[in-house]
Amino acid sequence: MKKLLFLIPLIVFSCSRKKEVSEIPVKNNQPQSVQEKTEEKPADGVQISKDVKSAETPQDISRITEGDKIIRTVNRIPAAISDEFTDDRQQLIIKIKDFDRQNISGKITPENPQMNIRFNQIKLPDGSYDGPFGKELMYKSREMGEVWLMIGKSNMASGETKGKFTVALQ
Repeated sequence: MKKLLFLIPLIVFSCSRKKEVSEIPVKNNQPQSVQEKTEEKPADGVQISKDVKSAETPQDISRITEGDKIIRTVNRIPAAISDEFTDDRQQLIIKIKDFDRQNISGKITPENPQMNIRFNQIKLPDGSYDGPFGKELMYKSREMGEVWLMIGKSNMASGETKGKFTVALQ
């Protein structure tokens, strides 16, 4: 009987939790238009080419939210992905399908330059992981297949973790 009195509030509380779901904005039944981003060459090395273009259509880049994880699937690169963290624990996972290049480079450009965000890990096609990295990534891949880039808060630094940002991949 005591166990039952303990379980009832627990069940009621867990059933009443809300999950956030957000969608890609669509206007007039047309996907979001092509985005264009121009990057300057940073002083410390990694260069993302000028005019990185990405057609953020449901066929090219999909967005799924699972708890604190935002999963974006990219079918081809170069790509520019814009997103937003609204919670301190959120993580963005970019899955690149059929990655067939020898090198991958990326740069995170937050709206707020003080935002505490970085490439935390890369998951390679063989299932191994590497990382952490910084706001810029340059990695040589030895295999072809699906590559995951995990972006989130840096536990080694302080600063705001909420805000809008863009990830440019090549």
